[in-house]
Amino acid sequence: MDSSTKVGMKEEEEKPHVLVVDDSLVDRKIMERLFTNSACKVTTAENGQKALELLGQGEDKHNNINHQALKINLVVTDYCMPGMTGYDLLKKVKESCDIKEIPVIIVSSENVPTRIEKCLKEGAQEFILKPLKQSDVKKLRCQMQFTQPMKGRLCMGR
Repeated sequence: MDSSTKVGMKEEEEKPHVLVVDDSLVDRKIMERLFTNSACKVTTAENGQKALELLGQGEDKHNNINHQALKINLVVTDYCMPGMTGYDLLKKVKESCDIKEIPVIIVSSENVPTRIEKCLKEGAQEFILKPLKQSDVKKLRCQMQFTQPMKGRLCMGR
């Protein structure tokens, strides 16, 4: 392995890793592009159950010894999804000893104050109305937890 490959791998490891969860392919692609443009590594899931599996919390977590959970720095999930809602996913993340420290952002196209309040009380870091904008992502990028301290990184608000 040459030194440029090692540098590229190190840079990839230092990028914050975002898990985007949305049942809409179009919304997943938009959010993936926004986070990628903000120097993030992005993994997507089409539903809450798939997201839990990626986080190492799937139903078979005790049976699958070789299962490696991804190191995720931020979960961004749609509120309205069939099966497991974004709120349900938020509750499962916050109930888990292994992953409860991962910040969860809820996004929705519906501005329902009681829903927003419920999500924030349950532990959502933020509730953002769709469509997500690059300025939203830049703000979130600064709030993410990193696996290692980032030297010389300055957080600027919107």
